[in-house]
Amino acid sequence: MELKKYQQQILDDLKLYLDNVQETRNAASAFNEFWKKHPRTPFIPQEDGYVKPYKIPSVKGSNIKITAPHVCIKVPTGGGKTFIATASLKTICSAFDTSCYKTVVWLVPSNSILEQTYKNLHNPDHPYRKRINADFQNRVEVISKEEALQGINFSSESVKENLTILVMSYDSLRSAKKDGRNVYKENGYLHSFKDLFNGSEDAVTLVQVLQKLHPIVIVDESHNAESDLSIDMLEQLSPNFILDLTATPKNYSNIISFTNASELKKNNMVKLPVIVYNLQNKNEVIESALQLQKSLENAAIEEEKNGGKYIRPIVLFQAQPKTKDDNVTFEKIKETLLKLKIKEEEIKIKTSSINEIEGIDLMDKSCSVRYIITVNALKEGWDCPFAYILASLADKSSSVDVEQILGRILRMPYVQRCKNQMLNMSYVLTASATFSQTLDNIVKGLNRAGFSQHDYRVASETPKATEEES
Repeated sequence: MELKKYQQQILDDLKLYLDNVQETRNAASAFNEFWKKHPRTPFIPQEDGYVKPYKIPSVKGSNIKITAPHVCIKVPTGGGKTFIATASLKTICSAFDTSCYKTVVWLVPSNSILEQTYKNLHNPDHPYRKRINADFQNRVEVISKEEALQGINFSSESVKENLTILVMSYDSLRSAKKDGRNVYKENGYLHSFKDLFNGSEDAVTLVQVLQKLHPIVIVDESHNAESDLSIDMLEQLSPNFILDLTATPKNYSNIISFTNASELKKNNMVKLPVIVYNLQNKNEVIESALQLQKSLENAAIEEEKNGGKYIRPIVLFQAQPKTKDDNVTFEKIKETLLKLKIKEEEIKIKTSSINEIEGIDLMDKSCSVRYIITVNALKEGWDCPFAYILASLADKSSSVDVEQILGRILRMPYVQRCKNQMLNMSYVLTASATFSQTLDNIVKGLNRAGFSQHDYRVASETPKATEEES
């Protein structure tokens, strides 16, 4: 998996900033010098500008603040933030004195992202791990919080010999009551690290060990990590360097590189525009979603016959929470699909309490899944490029809340355009009496993913199973 040109430019920007850090020995000065002397877009950061002056996150009413260099890369959804981050580790490690320890704490905001990130970084056949292995001569350990707490592949010797990547959720560290978190509890499995404390500690905690290792911290979906508890969480790690990854930077984001949506479209990273259909009722949404899925799958079969790659288009049905008896809940949607002769093995449910897609490779040719029913569980971080259609089943009297989930249908399979234009777009089906509000939510969803109101189209006709290549 090769870096795209815009991805390499991000790494070049990161190196340039780190060079400035080494020269100035001051994170804020390095930031200002970086932008004033930037080879492509030199300017002076301004409070009212797109890039603001360097900010040091701090907790009001306390002396807690993040003094380590803390910068952000802004990449729209589908732009490969995780791959960019894996490729950045060598650049970051080279900039700091990590001759003894090369430790990374990779923080994610949810369990679903945690599972996916750990799985991909741990898998030697995944492009993320292949990149890290190539950069660090296969001397890499990827561990979970549970493994770290038990000292599995995590010892004084292993962190000296390998790049160690510890994948954790924010909530593992982020707490007003630290004594309730295992990472803050004394742990005999970490006895081998006692030499870091010069015999001053009888027993140590995982957080204390990490503080001594001064890790590089990767903060995925960093717009979720700006609260006082989040700032305290990052400061507790005593990091050498913090790299934020997000499509939507917020108050404390010190942006050193940003990618326009046009770059993603030019590099075939995303399925745009989003085609939006507003239908008469919920039943028509379901029936039209099945028709459109069949149409897309027929197009995909023809594409593969003509030398294209395998694609099995997937529908995401967005159900409603169980708040009213007449709500279209995930159980009702599944019941309807079964009545319409959809095979049960083609239907999976993913909610906060049910995860029927866990452990399934949705892009495997042997997989039969074509319909995933969710409420809001598939938010940030869930990644399946075969997801083409979002069928949202809100009450007809309400606007359709698609903002949180829209980004899940934008990724382009194989980063490669298809000959059939239908397979280069994504689709939203709704039945809303307040359609203008629904469109506002779609625009918010696009903005959240790093795109704009120009990236959707309202369709005038119901999708048909016979629709041909445009």
